[in-house]
Amino acid sequence: MPDVFRRRERPLDAENPIQASVHPALAPRLARGITLVVLLCYCSVVIINVLSSDGASSAELVACVGIVLLEFGVQFTLTSPSARGWTLRRRLVTLAAQTVLTYLPAAWFGLDWGSMQGPLAGTLLLTLPHRVAWPSFGLVVASSPVYPLLEGQDVLYGCYIVISVTLAGLVIYGLTRLTDLVQQLHDTREQLAHMAVTKERLRFARDLHDLLGYSLSTITLKGELVSRLIPVRPEQAAEETTSMLLVARQALADVRLVSRGYRDMSLRGEAESAAKVLESAEVRVEADVRVERMHPVVDTVLATALREGVTNILRHSKAEVCTIRATSGTETVLLTLVNDGVADGGKSDARSGGGSGLGNLRTRLTEIGGELTAGVDEDGLFRLEARAPLQPHQGKTGTATTTAALGSERAAA
Repeated sequence: MPDVFRRRERPLDAENPIQASVHPALAPRLARGITLVVLLCYCSVVIINVLSSDGASSAELVACVGIVLLEFGVQFTLTSPSARGWTLRRRLVTLAAQTVLTYLPAAWFGLDWGSMQGPLAGTLLLTLPHRVAWPSFGLVVASSPVYPLLEGQDVLYGCYIVISVTLAGLVIYGLTRLTDLVQQLHDTREQLAHMAVTKERLRFARDLHDLLGYSLSTITLKGELVSRLIPVRPEQAAEETTSMLLVARQALADVRLVSRGYRDMSLRGEAESAAKVLESAEVRVEADVRVERMHPVVDTVLATALREGVTNILRHSKAEVCTIRATSGTETVLLTLVNDGVADGGKSDARSGGGSGLGNLRTRLTEIGGELTAGVDEDGLFRLEARAPLQPHQGKTGTATTTAALGSERAAA
């Protein structure tokens, strides 16, 4: 079975961001759940303190439970990621309401109200700007033992309250920020997954254009040539038919290879093939390729540039002479393709229009640190120049390096 179908049967990689998005909200929900459990634990501690006190009436107990649930409901709302997008006015109103719920019940429940300043301290860090939040946090912590000391409690109990308030505030703040980071990470992974899909679609479209454009143009050209040769030169028509079949088989193989990555190509081999195809189209070719050994990625990209240039000549021009030159220096390689197939008063036939071929080439060359120029020169000839480094630039090889490696594996196989 061809690779293009067999690949779908393979299990997805566990580290693939596309596969990771199958369970989209597991990590954010888990982080949010942990925050809820922590808040419920603090809520339970306060209720237990009031229940364990002597002389507490039923009304006091009901009021305590109601106030505690209300305050921690506000606290839980403030820990949600959407709360970070609230306006300053809304945050200040919510902060004021929580401040009232924190200090007013202390006059009723006394020391049993415990360290309810802890959630308030955490809210200050979450709602106020940093330059104000941390001093306010310190003020709440420093003032927390004042009431117990005024009620006759010893210094040790005051230290316990300070530690309890500090711990509660930092835990709530830290868990909320971690939950936000988990949500941001999840959102980023989803975006990366969509970008990966989009990038793969663009690669597929680009490779199909670059691979099949040349092959189909060659098949069309040879088919027209065969139809003209059959009546007068049947032997040559048979040879051209054989050549056309080879190109068709290569086109079929290229379609299968697109699903795995771009195959390795050689600039020298592509120049020889281009010369034969252009000669079949009755174009006189002058080819001079003198290049040093290049990186496989660079070799493939330049061969692709030559193929696209020849495809444009076959499709859009009436060239009679074409010159192919490639020279390498100490750091770069320059490929030049010049032809006289310019029409309409010095404007090339659609080659410089809105097609995707030259745009694809610019993308490929940019990825490896090269550049592409194309247009009519001062002599009225259409000139395409592709310049690339002997070694692809670090950080720019990306997909090109991966696809070249795949091509090398296929060649070895």
